[in-house]
Amino acid sequence: MADSAAEARIDQALVTRIRLGGDRRAFEQLVRRNQGMVRAQLRRLLHGDEAAADDLAQETFMLAWRNLDQFRGEARFSSWLYRIAYTCFLQARRAPMRHDGIDDETLAQLPAPKHAVDLQLDLERAMQRLSTAEQAVLLHCAQMGLSHEEASYVLAMPLGTVKTHALRGKAKLKTWLADWRDAATEEAS
Repeated sequence: MADSAAEARIDQALVTRIRLGGDRRAFEQLVRRNQGMVRAQLRRLLHGDEAAADDLAQETFMLAWRNLDQFRGEARFSSWLYRIAYTCFLQARRAPMRHDGIDDETLAQLPAPKHAVDLQLDLERAMQRLSTAEQAVLLHCAQMGLSHEEASYVLAMPLGTVKTHALRGKAKLKTWLADWRDAATEEAS
């Protein structure tokens, strides 16, 4: 896998080709290069709803095509796309919510985990308990591997706010998932 600086240079060259001549093939390459990460970001934000994530990814790329002239190159192209995708997610979330039949009371009544594979489920439940801002920051920094600076750009939050949400979110998760840490320590003994 190429380093991120080389990836950024390739994306920038493709953007230049699009700007100079409206090269649709260059845009298709940008889509292919970035669609997996954009879809992954949206699936995580949408708690695994692949159909909704694909719809928002398509909307993201349509907006990117229409607004490519607004990309100034101050951030990586992928960060710019993540920001568009996150904005699409926020707008979709403001639409009337659908009810999936699972509420907090139902989740609380589920039996305690018996196997280590249940850690993922517990982590997802714990993530849902975080504030929206903490969820967004941890998704972009911890799960997607963006730096605090990149997450600041994507989420349109001041850098200090991103760092605060990251620290608070991690501290809450550590507390809420302490039983897993204790169980792992006992098994190691």
